[in-house]
Amino acid sequence: MRVAVVGATGAVGTVMRRLLREREFPADEVVLFASERSAGKVVDGLTVQPLRDDTVTGFDIALFSAGGSTSKAWAEKFAAGGAVVVDNSSAWRMDPDVPLIVSEVNPDAIEDMRKGIIANPNCTTMVVMLPAKALHDRFGLTAMVATSFQAAGGAGQKGIDELAAQVEPLAADVRQLVEDGATAARKVEHSVHANTLAFNVVPLLGTLNELGYTDEEMKLQNESRKILSLPDLPVTPTCVRVPVMVGHSIAVRATFAQEPDLDAALEALRSFPNLVVEEAPTPLEYAGRDETAVGRVRRDLADPHVLNFFVVGDNLLKGAALNTVQIAELVVDRGLVGSAAPAA
Repeated sequence: MRVAVVGATGAVGTVMRRLLREREFPADEVVLFASERSAGKVVDGLTVQPLRDDTVTGFDIALFSAGGSTSKAWAEKFAAGGAVVVDNSSAWRMDPDVPLIVSEVNPDAIEDMRKGIIANPNCTTMVVMLPAKALHDRFGLTAMVATSFQAAGGAGQKGIDELAAQVEPLAADVRQLVEDGATAARKVEHSVHANTLAFNVVPLLGTLNELGYTDEEMKLQNESRKILSLPDLPVTPTCVRVPVMVGHSIAVRATFAQEPDLDAALEALRSFPNLVVEEAPTPLEYAGRDETAVGRVRRDLADPHVLNFFVVGDNLLKGAALNTVQIAELVVDRGLVGSAAPAA
């Protein structure tokens, strides 16, 4: 089995490579692909290849994490050559012929693959889906309000680097942070995040649409609907960037058709695969962990059909690389290797 990793030198691609080794994925050969500037570098003892028509054929599985434009340009070429593509960008998520999969939530959707491409959800949507599915199966989800607290690492290594570079200059003058925050914020440069992120919270993440919601927020609505097979699910999203390196958190207000019993809800959450229940999980403590954690589970003060909870997960692991590799494992387990259309 030949496996391609496209975007192999990026933050998510680096984790993918590690997971393929640690999970002993049954690959006879792994070939790394990256941008032209990275081509020729030796990584993990392998020479990074450029994406060219003569280098992308003959693969069984291709794992993509190189951005939407790269996925649009090359995913179908890998699929035409016989590979099942698992794509971590937003390029294919809402395509009706491409299943959008969280491995623990809707694995059977893999049978609907018609283009040889499977999409990985947005890292924020991913974290929410595990508890949402557990509770939906028990009580019937009818609406969701989700407010995210997203790590700098959601923007990749450049997002982490920008936050890290801002910390020391601002920490050097704590009094200014207290008395003149506007001046402090302008002491450092920002280009990845919408404003200075160190010692701050930035309530603008993505590009605004005509309704005042960002594309990141619309992903949370649209992808949740597709994954849960609830096409009309009302979702009210707010996405916020916070000064955390890795690990997204989401505060969720979920409404159900059936009035939820708290003990039954906790039982459903505890029994769901790869979901951990804690009193108050934090993103720092779950950075580097495969599990998603949910806590602060409580009945609503006003509506007996509502549960409120707080969920955290590593956006580079379950939010991206881990789920990608888990989907590839599903492809192997279900005998779908070789199911992509061969080149004409």
